[in-house]
Amino acid sequence: MKKAAVIGAGTMGNGITHVLASVGISTNLIDISPDAIQKAVGTITKNLDRMIAKEKINPGDKEKTLSNIFTFTNLQEGVNGSDIVIEAATENFELKCNIFRDLDRYCGPDTIMATNTSSISITQIAAQTSRPDLVIGMHFMNPVPLMKLVEVIRGYSTSDKVAQAVLALSVKLEKIPVVVHDYPGFIANRILMPMINEAVYSLYESVAGVEEIDTIMKLGMAHPMGPLQLADFIGLDVCLSILNVLYEGFGNSKYAPCPLLVNMVRAGKLGVKSGEGFYSYQTGSKEMLPSIRFRK
Repeated sequence: MKKAAVIGAGTMGNGITHVLASVGISTNLIDISPDAIQKAVGTITKNLDRMIAKEKINPGDKEKTLSNIFTFTNLQEGVNGSDIVIEAATENFELKCNIFRDLDRYCGPDTIMATNTSSISITQIAAQTSRPDLVIGMHFMNPVPLMKLVEVIRGYSTSDKVAQAVLALSVKLEKIPVVVHDYPGFIANRILMPMINEAVYSLYESVAGVEEIDTIMKLGMAHPMGPLQLADFIGLDVCLSILNVLYEGFGNSKYAPCPLLVNMVRAGKLGVKSGEGFYSYQTGSKEMLPSIRFRK
């Protein structure tokens, strides 16, 4: 693959753009917001500078990566001529369906259409197109430049050729792809989100405080980050959205989101990106500050 397009300039979109461009793939970053695009390119630049400081790359590598990135606010122009398009928009079913209807009109006849969705049915998304065999899930982990896993999700109609091409691309990106089948939450979030939800329930039921819950999971289970801190990092709105997909998809009460999580999202307490979740954060930073909200 020589040319790619990434839809969405948020956290995942800029990370995916970064890794594609870093291996020499000409990459179009597409977003309706010029400000979001500018912020994304700034983030990529800062991450490259951080890698130079750690002696993982040299200044020439940085310049080559940035020279492979092109930005667009128009979807049709941005996807033109792409070998693969990776959608990394907000985790919203209707939004993704609308994007894939447009991709079906704008993409070339052989363009692979991938989605970075973390829970939504690949088969349902593919059904919005006239070529479901070319649609596949390509779920990167955050932060994309550092995390090795790519969860590759085959929809009901995804062709073997497309699956093999995406596996090969993942390896080229120096990732480790793992193929799973298309059921709600796939594997990563089907297992992760109930754990986070149970941690929120433990807090909701006053079994323990935020720091106590996270400390037990870090020290007792060797997790690098406690489940409540991880939820803040992911975004509580994203966690809630994924839990709702699991709950609706399986019809099983064990996936029902904790009322505390629902209320926090309603209150706009979304974690790192809003400055407050289960912890408080310095503006523009993931550095945690003392929080008294959940202290007894």
